[in-house]
Amino acid sequence: MKGLLIPVEEYLSTMYHPDCEYVDGVLVERNLGERDHSRWQLMLGAYLSTREKLWGIYTFTEWRARVKPNRFRIPDLTVVKGSWPRGRVLEQPAFLVIEILSPDDRPRELQEKISDYRELGIPYILVIYPEEPRFVLYTQTAEQELHDGVLRTENPAIEIPLLDIYNGIPREN
Repeated sequence: MKGLLIPVEEYLSTMYHPDCEYVDGVLVERNLGERDHSRWQLMLGAYLSTREKLWGIYTFTEWRARVKPNRFRIPDLTVVKGSWPRGRVLEQPAFLVIEILSPDDRPRELQEKISDYRELGIPYILVIYPEEPRFVLYTQTAEQELHDGVLRTENPAIEIPLLDIYNGIPREN
């Protein structure tokens, strides 16, 4: 599908299997999650969703977000704060987006996504490397390895024990 130029209206009114991102008129296929990716998405989504009322957030998996007029991304997890968001597509900056890397993800494409998220004004962008206990947090001004394995945010104050989640996922011997 990559390379096919289509209007944004067609992108938004068409179902793709698997779902695709949309970058300046071009469909960009997403790497499908494998076992560890899928497990991370489930475990982290469950952790967040059970604390939504406590933290004043809502958690979504693979929800299309408009990051520019002709650019849509689909983070693995999206967290919005405040009231229930409206619309089929997220139009305002999320509070937190989480990308769980797949083996076929390319560093250049990841950096483009992070740049898009930053330009939109998303305050917290977490990248998880599911094969190893590695977590990188991007903010508007910094990039930080979370060596203690805990994601911490402000307003709302959220703490997510990423290393505990990692340790709870079975590994092959």
